Amino acid sequence: MLHINRENLKSSHQLIWFIIDFLMLGLLILNLAFIIWDSIYNFVAIQNLLKEHTPALQSAYHPIHERFIFYDMIFVTIFLTEFFVRWGYAIKASVYDRWYFYPFIHWYDLVGCIPVGSLRFLRILRVISIIYRLHQYRIIDITSTKIYRFVNFYYEAFMEELSDRIVLKVLTGVQDEVRRGSPLFDRIQKDILYPRRDMLSDWISQRVAEAAQEGYVPNRGALRNYLEGRVDHALKQNLELSRLKYLPVVGPTIQETLEDAVGDIVANVIHQILEDLASSSNHAFIEDIVNVFLPSPDQVAADETQNQALIDLIIEILDAIKGQVKVKHWRAQLP
Repeated sequence: MLHINRENLKSSHQLIWFIIDFLMLGLLILNLAFIIWDSIYNFVAIQNLLKEHTPALQSAYHPIHERFIFYDMIFVTIFLTEFFVRWGYAIKASVYDRWYFYPFIHWYDLVGCIPVGSLRFLRILRVISIIYRLHQYRIIDITSTKIYRFVNFYYEAFMEELSDRIVLKVLTGVQDEVRRGSPLFDRIQKDILYPRRDMLSDWISQRVAEAAQEGYVPNRGALRNYLEGRVDHALKQNLELSRLKYLPVVGPTIQETLEDAVGDIVANVIHQILEDLASSSNHAFIEDIVNVFLPSPDQVAADETQNQALIDLIIEILDAIKGQVKVKHWRAQLP
């Protein structure tokens, strides 16, 4: 059921225009009903059926049918009058940048006023525009109506089916391009990524340094204690090292000293690595990693096995995406 928000209607600064919208909406519905009925009445079989069962109705309406253009022009005159009034208001209020923009923007109001055949049914566009405007200003809420939910559900289902087929077609085309050895991926690597290798190295180096500073430096003591504990536990599990304690006099001392030394060495090595990553000195290390992932075009061309593995990986990823695209989410919403 469509409800009118009277508070928004009363508080609106365009109250008079909304009242006109409701009047035009009623006239448009009445006019469209008149057009549909006259189109049905235009069939001789319908006229004979009415003459046989309701002769009074047929005799009363037949003169109206004969002068249908005249009565329809009454509606057209009202619609055009309202259109020109709104155009004049738009010019006075400088709604658009140019005075002649209004008829081009509101072309659907004019097309429906052409009293020729099927063009009359285009007045439904004006009905839609009025309803949309009232909904936009929260005078009415069309989303709460059953008709809207019904139409919106099947519209979303149609769009999902259509978009799924398009995406599947595109992904299949991409897979075919990859299998044929499309130059696209070579161009991405040679013309886009490789020339920006230094920029990527700088960016990754900065991000790694920030991550190390934020993650390691505040927890340096806890990490050192953890590493020393793990190393101490590993050394105690070592059979050869445990035999040192059987040496007379100096055995236990050597074992304890060795455990402390190894733990300290490991902790210092890890500490130094993370300190290096957290400083600007990590650039050379990051650059070497980037060079491995983005080798020169000559090196890429020489490694055909690696290229084929990359192609297979891309195709498998696209297959997984296609499998997800095939999932019909709108079916889950069916009652």
